[in-house]
Amino acid sequence: MNPLIAAAAERHSTDLTALSVNVNKVAQLRNTRHLGIPSVVKAALLCLQAGADGITVHPRPDERHIRAHDVHDIAALLHDWPQAEYNIEGNPDQNLMGFIRELAGKGMKPDQATFVPDSEDQFTSDHGWDLAADGERLRPLIAECHALGVRVSLFMDPAPEAMPMARAIGADRVELYTEPYAAAYGQAGQGAQLERFAAAAAAAQAQGLGVNAGHDLNRDNLPAFLRAVPGLLEVSIGHALVADALELGLPETVRAYRRAIRLGRGGDPDSPVR
Repeated sequence: MNPLIAAAAERHSTDLTALSVNVNKVAQLRNTRHLGIPSVVKAALLCLQAGADGITVHPRPDERHIRAHDVHDIAALLHDWPQAEYNIEGNPDQNLMGFIRELAGKGMKPDQATFVPDSEDQFTSDHGWDLAADGERLRPLIAECHALGVRVSLFMDPAPEAMPMARAIGADRVELYTEPYAAAYGQAGQGAQLERFAAAAAAAQAQGLGVNAGHDLNRDNLPAFLRAVPGLLEVSIGHALVADALELGLPETVRAYRRAIRLGRGGDPDSPVR
């Protein structure tokens, strides 16, 4: 097994699904003025102090939210939180690989790079990789990340048949794009969507891939997803979590999401958050 996968499996073997907080929307609010508030670094720190397992950023080339200095500032913050993980998302044909190389050169490499097939002007992520078309192009970039000590996750639709190719080109994990499930939550199609995602996760795990998930997950739909899709290593949540924080505050919101994860994994939601 790839040592990056083995290390991750050992780390999470007795833990709940990890919660990585995406702070893009904090940066987007800050960027509407020139006052530097709210602070993206302070928001990340509050999340970590409240029990988040990691921080995610998705810096786009137009810097509509996360800016280049945020990527470096959060890396510096996480240097003092060795138990937490840093996940940088993006299209490796755009600015993602530059950030990974820069941080690795400073001794602050991210733990994970999530490759996402977004165009430069795309409003939000809305589909996974077509590995038949893009797999061979991604292979050397995955290998470069490995050489720098960075785990690679591929943003994927819930397609079981694609998982062998994800493994073949060197991916360590896949992140399942969960918007179709979120859109069906509470509707007649919810069960069918959960079956799709469970099958995709099982196919990935059968290939030795770790499984993450993200996009439009929230406090309401997360427990059912975790119950139906066992073995998830990480969920990355941003928009809904930041929206909830406007009402509850960041620390209490992080704790609420941790309770939702415990509930989904069959634990006591009211037990102390680790």
